[in-house]
Amino acid sequence: MFVGVGARRVRSLFQAAKKKAPCIIFIDEIDAVGSTRKQWEGHTKKTLHQLLVEMDGFEQNEGIILMAATNLPDILDPALTRPGRFDRHIVVPSPDVRGRQEILELYLQDKPLADDVDVKAIARGTPGFNGADLANLVNIAAIKAAVEGVEKLTTRQLEFAKDRIIMGTERKTMFVSEESKKLTAYHESGHAIVALNTDGAHPIHKATIMPRGNALGMVTQLPSHDETSMSKKQLLARLDVCMGGRVAEELIFGEEYVTTGASNDLHTATELAQYMVSTCGMSDVIGPVYVKERPGSEMQSRIDAEVCETITRSLRTS
Repeated sequence: MFVGVGARRVRSLFQAAKKKAPCIIFIDEIDAVGSTRKQWEGHTKKTLHQLLVEMDGFEQNEGIILMAATNLPDILDPALTRPGRFDRHIVVPSPDVRGRQEILELYLQDKPLADDVDVKAIARGTPGFNGADLANLVNIAAIKAAVEGVEKLTTRQLEFAKDRIIMGTERKTMFVSEESKKLTAYHESGHAIVALNTDGAHPIHKATIMPRGNALGMVTQLPSHDETSMSKKQLLARLDVCMGGRVAEELIFGEEYVTTGASNDLHTATELAQYMVSTCGMSDVIGPVYVKERPGSEMQSRIDAEVCETITRSLRTS
């Protein structure tokens, strides 16, 4: 954006709104211009300043309602959210099973459906999906049906679309040696076996050694119902499942032949253990406290040691 253009556009926007009053001004992704002001973001700061000036110039009878949306409310400048500006906050979470069913019915209303399609079952099988994900699911399924030359959407195409969103696109043309296939099969089997035998683990949705995205294989799990929180038992179960692939490699091939394939699992496990220890207070060593983002060196050392111990303990348990 050229310097000064953003501020001029804000002025023009509010001038046009006053001529059209009563009306609504809706600003999507307001964090693009409304994030906390920094000295090295001069043009953005000028745009934000102009927006604040225009908001302060409102009168009760002008008939203009100002609305905005963001996925990052924590980074907004405090001046934007003080009383008299954006002082009413409405949280829009991901839809629950009933909401997902209604969204799916909306997007499927102009699509011919086969008799085997159960919209309610699809809604139950897509926990965590937002409206955009569900729209994408229907679009992918419709494209799949068109490619296959069928006139009606079936459950198989909708499940194909769900797997593509959750697991990524299949890479059927990728060459994988028999040795790599064998190793991947054992690795993913480790995840699956731990998931099946660990109390508190989510049910397995699908296990595959078909390369998808950047992964040679994967085991995906989906909760059986919408969750609003997770217990320590569930988090530890997730940690155990993360380490199951590495354990399988050690048992089958030996510790010296553990591969780099477990690096993503270690990354996920480390972040999860860090979350449990420093955010959820689920460590007897650190205690039931929330640790700020940048703790002192001594506290950070204690957290790192406890995270390492938590992962090592999970490795032994798996």
